[in-house]
Amino acid sequence: MEISKNKEKTTQKIVLSGILIAIATVLGTFSIPVLGAKASPVQHFVNVIAGITLGPVYGVACAFVAALLRNILGTGSLLAFPGSMVGVFLAALLYKKFKKIELAVIGEVIGTGIIGALLAYPVAAVLLGREVALFVYIVPFSLSSIIGSIIAYIILKIKVIREFLLK
Repeated sequence: MEISKNKEKTTQKIVLSGILIAIATVLGTFSIPVLGAKASPVQHFVNVIAGITLGPVYGVACAFVAALLRNILGTGSLLAFPGSMVGVFLAALLYKKFKKIELAVIGEVIGTGIIGALLAYPVAAVLLGREVALFVYIVPFSLSSIIGSIIAYIILKIKVIREFLLK
């Protein structure tokens, strides 16, 4: 009986992962101009949802696959890897430890907006050959992650959706 429940749980995680990857890949091109930067909030929305519902391992896998697909399709950049993967990881860890949606949101914003932005610097400098300042990505990454995280927070505060995702 226990093995059957584990298989069912794994199947649910894989299915939800696929849905979240599809959302991030298809809607990831949507952006909003904010203070001279392009905010692409969909990946951050997905990161908070994945962090809360799937945990760190599946959440990071979702972020990686979505970034990979967007790069293959020509709609993303290599900068998506450090930002999204660190953001979802921190969101998932904080939610797993404290079971508070607000802390998952904070984890996404700090993980993507600060840590991921700093990790994007060597990616830009070494892999993309861009000469940029160390802190250049903090403002756009933070703005984007704040917008997407707020959207996720609002949606997760809707009782019916929260109960469906967290059952």
